[in-house]
Amino acid sequence: MRGNEQRKGLTLGFAAYAMWGFFPLYWPLLKPAGAWEILADRMAWSLVAAVVLLGVSRIRNPDALSWIRPLLRQPKRLALIGLAAAVISVNWGMYIWGVNSGHVVETSLGYFINPLVTITFGVLVLRERLRPAQWAAVATGAVAVLVLTLGYGRLPWIALTLAFSFATYGLLKKTVNLGGLEGFAVETAFLFLPAVGYLGWLSASGQSTFAAHGPGHAALLALCGVVTAVPLVAFGAAAVRVPLTTMGLLQYLAPVFQFLLGIAVFHEHMPPERWAGFALVWVALLVLTVDGLRQARKGTDAPSATPAAELRDPLTPTAPGACDMRDPV
Repeated sequence: MRGNEQRKGLTLGFAAYAMWGFFPLYWPLLKPAGAWEILADRMAWSLVAAVVLLGVSRIRNPDALSWIRPLLRQPKRLALIGLAAAVISVNWGMYIWGVNSGHVVETSLGYFINPLVTITFGVLVLRERLRPAQWAAVATGAVAVLVLTLGYGRLPWIALTLAFSFATYGLLKKTVNLGGLEGFAVETAFLFLPAVGYLGWLSASGQSTFAAHGPGHAALLALCGVVTAVPLVAFGAAAVRVPLTTMGLLQYLAPVFQFLLGIAVFHEHMPPERWAGFALVWVALLVLTVDGLRQARKGTDAPSATPAAELRDPLTPTAPGACDMRDPV
């Protein structure tokens, strides 16, 4: 029975990261909507999806909503959740804009380097102590950013914005310590009114595309909430069935798929210096992965800076910089 559960968890984990990895195919379908309209729709419809999921959990467990009242009596915690919501909206918006403006490869870079930023946050903010291999990985990542800066002729600011916003979001989530679905629901509740207000302004000024391009376009925009929620549900189901080290390895599937889509589908240009920069990032991640697996074999608890499943979970990160995405995207 345990083996069946692990196989099911592995399937669900692969499905979650594959869905995140193939997000670059979805956002272009929402054109001619601009990135900010797509972001607002994603915010608004994600709350609808969260409410549906909470309703389902309430049917299965009558006490599923008992956490709401205690949370409402904790203004500091609510403020942190509101800040986390603002940060993840930056991550979502940058990802959507990056994909739809032809920077799929650079968005994948953001999620490749996220574990390295997570480690940096662990040292600077949480005062964690790193093993030599982790220091080597961070140093290699820093060199990679320098090489990529030369390759792009600028700082890879899209990737850095994604990585740092996601790391900040994970740090806030670690501080708040609220469950995945619960956190998703409260964060989208914070985002709902600004999103609806912006969508209302677009409609009043005649700039909204929601009803102007047929029911198919409107349906795709409304599906933003489902597209956001489904991989998160799959991730949550996988995380309780398979070892953390396995989820830690699966986390790299999403940026790998994004990178391959950028090269093979969107035909983005990759001069040699960019390949060199990406190669250095991959070396750094390989060092982290090998170090993490070695620590797991020893039976010791790996520091939170070690790349693990929570680094990619957009809803329930327990380590600084974890995703919770929401998607990694």
